[in-house]
Amino acid sequence: MQYHLNGFKPGDPDVSLAAPGHRRAGDPLPETVDVLIAGSGPAGLCLAAQLARVPQIRTMVVEPKAGPMEKGQADGISVRSMEMFQSFGFAEKVMRESVWINETTFWAPGQQAALDRVARVQDVPDGISEMPHVLINQARVHDMFLDIMRNAPTRLEPDYGWKVADLTVDPDAAEYPVTATLERTAGQQAGQTRLVRANYVIGCDGARSNVRRAIGGALHGDAAHQAWGVIDLLAVTDFPDWRMKSFVRSQGEGTLMVLPREGGHLVRLYVEMDNLGADERVADRGLNAEDIIAKAQRIFSPFRLDVKEVVWWSIYEIGHRLTDKFDDVPEADVATRAPRVMLAGDACHTHSPKAGQGMNVSMGDTFNMGWKLISVLTGRADPALLHSYSGERRAAAKGLVDFDHEWARVVGARGEDESPDGLPRVARAFVDNLPFTCGLTIRYEPGALTGVATYQSLATGFDIGKRFHSAPVVRLADAKPMQLGHAIDADARFRLFIFAPAADNGGAGGALTTLCDWLKDDPASPVRRHTAPGEDLDAVIDTRAVFQQHFRSLDHTAMPALLRPPVGRYGLCDYEKVFCADHKRGEDIFDARGIDRAAGCMVIVRPDQYVGHILPLSARGELAAYFAAILRVRG
Repeated sequence: MQYHLNGFKPGDPDVSLAAPGHRRAGDPLPETVDVLIAGSGPAGLCLAAQLARVPQIRTMVVEPKAGPMEKGQADGISVRSMEMFQSFGFAEKVMRESVWINETTFWAPGQQAALDRVARVQDVPDGISEMPHVLINQARVHDMFLDIMRNAPTRLEPDYGWKVADLTVDPDAAEYPVTATLERTAGQQAGQTRLVRANYVIGCDGARSNVRRAIGGALHGDAAHQAWGVIDLLAVTDFPDWRMKSFVRSQGEGTLMVLPREGGHLVRLYVEMDNLGADERVADRGLNAEDIIAKAQRIFSPFRLDVKEVVWWSIYEIGHRLTDKFDDVPEADVATRAPRVMLAGDACHTHSPKAGQGMNVSMGDTFNMGWKLISVLTGRADPALLHSYSGERRAAAKGLVDFDHEWARVVGARGEDESPDGLPRVARAFVDNLPFTCGLTIRYEPGALTGVATYQSLATGFDIGKRFHSAPVVRLADAKPMQLGHAIDADARFRLFIFAPAADNGGAGGALTTLCDWLKDDPASPVRRHTAPGEDLDAVIDTRAVFQQHFRSLDHTAMPALLRPPVGRYGLCDYEKVFCADHKRGEDIFDARGIDRAAGCMVIVRPDQYVGHILPLSARGELAAYFAAILRVRG
């Protein structure tokens, strides 16, 4: 963590100096903003936390509720989301507060219809990520994003008690083309409206999104006509796996899932309730918490469930729906218009909560969107970059909806047929789908942001188009063992990782130094072309190197200048750009990620932690062409 960059900074390093000219909580509503975010759920706050760190971007978040969430709703955090949290700086806090899901057990009827444990599996396969799968109250995730926002230079906080009621877009307007009608949602002023003009409006306002409706969008799909109850409770029970994630199928009462929650005692149950008629809604049944508990007690029988306190509950109907497009530009106008309104989270895709993916995919939406908006609003990229958001994230959402459709049927199926390996059907499906539920199967298709796999063989463990799979390294300057992926912050910068060939020690004339000198000095270099005058060398493309040697055999002062750049107003040396394979612990990143030891390679990592391209060290033209397709010339 670097926080004395522009002079000594006492106090909490997570609190940035306030930038002048930004609104404070309680100030009158602005007339114009750069970005208006509708909704302060996980999607909206993930986006707001990124934008809040950029002083020149004016952001406003409106939320119909009177204040921040305190309890309920989503709870599961996939390993992919934990990797994302690391880039924001609060993964360790989540790991400390949360419950880790290490194993999942499966229960089914046994002798005399009693319940037996019929299978147990490891929840996160070995080697898939350095991060765990955890459960924590969604409200705590909100709190951590809110902390980033209020401690950022812009001191951003949501405006509670307001919603986007409607909006219009003037595609011919150069500035503030979106006019949003904000409506008060509570108090004596409920129903009063205000107009705010914005350059961009982001609809994170849920399945009944007013933003989606205003741009003519609709959710399409089907419903499973099944009612499920979800309940957070404190209880006394003799069920053996109360602190394990468990699937429990009874003889004739249906299925439930046990999800231990943070704090050592809280537990969430997902309980199969009733089938619904073709035209029936959950609300028609009048079900409540007592109904959920009674059904859970019948499913658990003969185990005892004595509920002491109900913290939160809800009853929902399973549905799988997706909107046609995640922005406001008709297909016929894509070549001539850039998006001004975009959707994220439940506003554009809905599904059941049983796979634990809703909050994770919603945050993935705006983690993808955030760096693109920042790049456009700061002048680094053309607004056409924003077209890639809908293309990339709709494909990811469709994969989730398709998966969830099948998974919901497996979990709710009657009977317990065994798969050929002897595992119950639901357990086998669970194991087969672990990479998906870990959030690691999203792969962006080749295009401007994702290269083709011509050179994939140079680093077989870094799949082009998929998330950057971290591995252990040792930082040269201070011998710190760490994860290479943890060098990627949520700061809208690209990372260029240079993996040095064998015997290359960073000396003059070597392949690595020759490349670094070209990147630093040649006018054709993407570092020179896309970095504005006066910016630090790494302001847009952050170049780092990884060597095969033991850290004690290399000299940091002998590294090329690009890897020891002067940064900040004092021109202080950045000592955190050079790494070595971790020989001390025997975890060699070159072996672990299949990196060609003889040739080395370049790995481009997008700001959202996805691998953009893999290239040979000599492919300077292809490297320049990759960035030229995304970024404006500013050098």
